[in-house]
Amino acid sequence: MGKATGALLGLAIGDALGKHTEFQEVEEIAWNCPDWRQLPLPRPALVTDDTQMTLALARGLRTALERGPLTPLRLERPVREEFVEWWRSPENNRAPGMTCMRSCWRLSVPEKRWQDASDANSKGCGANMRVAPIGLVRDLDARQLSGAAQLQSALTHGHPTALAASDLTAYAVRRLAEGVAPAALPAVLRSYALASRHRYDEFWLGDLAAHWQDPSPQAAVERGWAECLGVLDRLDAALAAPDVEADPCLATGEGWIAEEAFATGLLCFLLLPDDPVAAVRRAAYSSGDSDSLACLTGAFAGAHHGESVWPKEWVERIEHRDELLAFGALWD
Repeated sequence: MGKATGALLGLAIGDALGKHTEFQEVEEIAWNCPDWRQLPLPRPALVTDDTQMTLALARGLRTALERGPLTPLRLERPVREEFVEWWRSPENNRAPGMTCMRSCWRLSVPEKRWQDASDANSKGCGANMRVAPIGLVRDLDARQLSGAAQLQSALTHGHPTALAASDLTAYAVRRLAEGVAPAALPAVLRSYALASRHRYDEFWLGDLAAHWQDPSPQAAVERGWAECLGVLDRLDAALAAPDVEADPCLATGEGWIAEEAFATGLLCFLLLPDDPVAAVRRAAYSSGDSDSLACLTGAFAGAHHGESVWPKEWVERIEHRDELLAFGALWD
């Protein structure tokens, strides 16, 4: 089935579809493509910082796993190095997010602890759009999955909601790859969020909570998960009265912030669970952060269906194809 390959290809395809529609209203997109179901994959099929950072995380995660069972320090060191390498790369010219740029600049200072490099007030979508690789490593136990997803977020985006949204995104990718039915997924995610909302994992996060202004770490964690539960309410409402022709951002948000990116990306997949190509087109043909939304939709759809659902001609010309396939093969 190639679930890992499917997820990685899907996120890159969605990213490339949304690259040329980001920052446009739906009416502007319609000038060039009146029917969202016909939105073409651009030539060349270039990706944005979303896929670049996903690959940076994947490289760091691979290195960490080669060194032994996943632990915070074993993950942080190589991922930090890969993020800084991305920040310095001349290829980092795809409208990268400012939180990532500022945090990676701070991470480039060797003596600076990652907790002090993180932007503890940012919950932009730049962390959960790259987290899919963690959900694809089947050997991680539940605590490793949650801790690694939150730590990779906190290297740049340290807001409690950014951590929760990254955790929820990685968990959704895992459960879809394991075979959870799309229709059952919202309830599964809600149960996970409710079970997680009081837990601050100091083993994985250290003293990051000292950078928050809440009365306690648990209060901050509750605040983050409450925002994710709130957007799950909006997702449920949208699915109760589905409208595939409407801009999905009207239902669950434009996706510039983490919990909305998660929910709107997931909404597009759940509106079209049996048509992954249409799902990523629907996400890209939107008024919000179109590349990140379609990136997430592609990851969810690919994790559910596997690699065979993506058009061969699209796969052959997606940027970074060989590396995406290599990671897919590793984790499949």
